[in-house]
Amino acid sequence: MSRQSLIQVILILGTLAVAWRLLVGSGQRTQAVRRLGLLALAALAVYSIIDPSGTWTRVANWFGIGRGADLILYGLVVAFLGFVVTTYKRFRAMETRYTRLARRIALDEARPAAEHVKSTASPDTLSGDTPPTSSVKAADAD
Repeated sequence: MSRQSLIQVILILGTLAVAWRLLVGSGQRTQAVRRLGLLALAALAVYSIIDPSGTWTRVANWFGIGRGADLILYGLVVAFLGFVVTTYKRFRAMETRYTRLARRIALDEARPAAEHVKSTASPDTLSGDTPPTSSVKAADAD
């Protein structure tokens, strides 16, 4: 197995591991892993700033990749995938909470059924003693 195919296998496995972990977990452990990953990324960034003379190129060459910039790009693709999945999960959870909240508010503000029947189907309304509302007048004009 050549070094280039080795990095391809590692990147594919890394991508699948990130996607699986982010799709499955949503608790404190997952958040802790994300924070540790962020700290590792920050440490690598600081090291890259301190020693920019080709460390990434040497690491990339070891994996069979021509340039260090390509290796960083591949890593950022995996990180971006993690960001996209995390953001999707967060928005989906927020959407579910908003839906539940809207339903709860609608139920809390709804008039009781007995009051609704009383206002719409009372003998006064059925006999025509109550003047029609403006929406009824507009519907009759058509």
